[in-house]
Amino acid sequence: MRYFLTISFLLVSFLSVLGQQVSLQGRVFNPVNNQPIPFANIVVQGADMGTISDENGNYKIADIPPGLYNIRASFIGFRPTTVFEVQITRARAVQLDLALEEDASDLDEVVITSEFSRSEDTPISSRKLNTNEIERYPGGNRDISRVIQALPGVASTASFRNDIIIRGGAPNENKFFIDEIEVPVINHFATQGSSGGPLGILNVNLIKNVDVISGAFPANRMNSLSSFFEFELKDGRRDKMFTQLTVGASELTLSNEGPLGEKTSYILSARRSYLQGLFRLLGLPFLPTFHDFTLKTKTRINDRTELTFLGVGAIDQFALNFDLPGEENEEERDNRLFLLNTLPIQSQWNYATGVKLKRFRSNGFWTYVLSRNMLDNRAFKYQNNDESNPQNLIFDYRSQESENKFRAENNIFGKGYTLKYGVNYEYSRYLIDNFDRTVERILGAPLDINDIALFHSYGAFVQGSKKFAGERLLLSGGVRMDGSDFGRSASNPLNQMSPRASVSYQLTERLFWTANAGVYYQRPPYTVLGFRDNSGALVNQENNVKFIRSTHFISGIEIQRPEKNRRFTIEGFYKLYGNYPTSVANGVALANLGADFGVIGNEEVTSDARGRAYGLEFLAQQRLFNDFYGIAAVTLVRSEFTNPNTDGFVPSSWDNRFIVSLTAGKRLKRDWEVGARWRFLGGTPFIPFDISASSLRSNWDLFNRGLFDFNRINAERLKSFHQLDLRVDKKYFFDKWNLNWYFDIQNAYNFQAEQPNRLIAIRDEQDRPLVDPNDPNRYLLRSIRDTAGSILPTVGLIIEF
Repeated sequence: MRYFLTISFLLVSFLSVLGQQVSLQGRVFNPVNNQPIPFANIVVQGADMGTISDENGNYKIADIPPGLYNIRASFIGFRPTTVFEVQITRARAVQLDLALEEDASDLDEVVITSEFSRSEDTPISSRKLNTNEIERYPGGNRDISRVIQALPGVASTASFRNDIIIRGGAPNENKFFIDEIEVPVINHFATQGSSGGPLGILNVNLIKNVDVISGAFPANRMNSLSSFFEFELKDGRRDKMFTQLTVGASELTLSNEGPLGEKTSYILSARRSYLQGLFRLLGLPFLPTFHDFTLKTKTRINDRTELTFLGVGAIDQFALNFDLPGEENEEERDNRLFLLNTLPIQSQWNYATGVKLKRFRSNGFWTYVLSRNMLDNRAFKYQNNDESNPQNLIFDYRSQESENKFRAENNIFGKGYTLKYGVNYEYSRYLIDNFDRTVERILGAPLDINDIALFHSYGAFVQGSKKFAGERLLLSGGVRMDGSDFGRSASNPLNQMSPRASVSYQLTERLFWTANAGVYYQRPPYTVLGFRDNSGALVNQENNVKFIRSTHFISGIEIQRPEKNRRFTIEGFYKLYGNYPTSVANGVALANLGADFGVIGNEEVTSDARGRAYGLEFLAQQRLFNDFYGIAAVTLVRSEFTNPNTDGFVPSSWDNRFIVSLTAGKRLKRDWEVGARWRFLGGTPFIPFDISASSLRSNWDLFNRGLFDFNRINAERLKSFHQLDLRVDKKYFFDKWNLNWYFDIQNAYNFQAEQPNRLIAIRDEQDRPLVDPNDPNRYLLRSIRDTAGSILPTVGLIIEF
């Protein structure tokens, strides 16, 4: 009788769809074995519409009114899942595949379910954002790196850079994976040896979800101390071609997707900026421009085998603007001249490409990943920007980083338990071509190095989890080992033994308690590993540089209100750092560097700095409910490191102490939407200038800028920073195409964030530095105020067809 009713329902649904326009379609499947789930229930919440999947797991729902909906799928014996904020239009049917995980409990047991996903590997410190949350984020300008700043524990800088600072860790402590393929660089004009940059590489039109893991790292992920970003790109449409054109204030983006045959689909994006023209109009002294590209294909070879190809790349160019702007005061003029005299001319390109083969079976799957990535970074500077005389060359730096990686993982799913294990290998190459005249006064000759270093890295892991007490109690543990031939200590994987364990207990239907402890390792940047002195020696390898170590302790509680798409979390964390590289010349831990352009770590170091970061995070998240959404995040954090020039722990450059991010939005009638974000960050410490050393003519003529007093590392602190961002969206839905325009205002009340003062030389009418009349060996210097922040309005247009 049940099957007769089901078949009758499917027949009626099929006949009715023939005369209707499909609005939502896809496939319901089991992610463990990729098998379809027939007769699953799919409900469009808020529209009182739904259907059930056919015998192949496929489903279609027709004539859904245009709008934003939460889609829920469920079936007996599987945990229900909800996909939040799916945009329905008339121009095309939304392709939405729904994964339902099997429930390990017996059917006669009381099963506790949740609409908020909780990973067995990372039951704590994991957050998820979907494509609509990313696209509409106020002040984000469709940039994923800025959207992440709304989450707890994430600090940002007041400048226009995208440095991601999580739980007091440095920007280079984060790793990024796209569809399980590692992509080292996700920002344009990235700082080599660190991360960040002013603009993200990834086009948000292609992103389906992003998981941010800031603790309790799974054992199959390596080489990070603060976070992992797991990006999942959309699969290309399997039925017909679809195109999206985005025109913004600074860029033009074209996206396209569709089928390449019966078994293969693609999705791609190409973007070009016109920042040079905009910056020239604004009279800024630097002129950046960029291009980026993304391509993903997915081939379903058969029911048990899938092949994914990914390619991501970017080309960045940076020039100086010597054209005089309009009217400017003395402070603006001094700041412009300072930047022109200190900023190098840069060019950079990078790419990452890889293939992922996924082979399913009844109780799990194997995953094989083969990838390659490369970064080329060039920067040079002439004294007074005069390239006519080769003797004016201050430095000419070029380096390349390339990595070839292979990873194999096996996932086994049983009744109430999972087991995972795997291995990885990496062959990398680092090229350095570096001419630097600034070291001439120390070495007696300029640094002139051109060489290549090769590295082999390897690792293995095992991780398992088990549920008890009717799935209320989850225990998870794992261990991985990593080794590399860059140093004596590092070559033995036993020295980088990395155990971790997590526990999660569901105290009530809506209340969870979680805890984790783990040891994690990260390889120093290639700029450190491949640095050579003037004799060509790999001095850091001779100094036995080590893997950087971080030990995490985390505990927290989570309260869920699934009927209102709402949750609250409180987490405490404590991180201990060891083996952090320290500059021999300056005596500062490299953990304090990274939020600037250029190169970090291209110098002699020792692995002797220690650090600690600890704090509390509070999160209140409201996903779309009654046309309202919001995120409120408050973080109390301390970040401290040791330095050879100071006693004990001193605040690091990321010691914000207090971080607040409030984001909210409302969907209005006639497809209008408004949103706002307000953030507040405590002031960060900075290193003051050494006025005596800076004013020496020999130093100023060589560096053309102030020198830091490294005996007073982070001895001074900036004032707090706050900013309000606003956004308005309006959507139009037509039969064959969609139109969306948006108006975004960053820093709506024009807050001027304090930055460390700049030190400049007082100059005569011929623009020559004035010599101190009391000491002919010195110049006369003065300090000028520097601020970051200006009102930045953006108008964008998105056309879909």
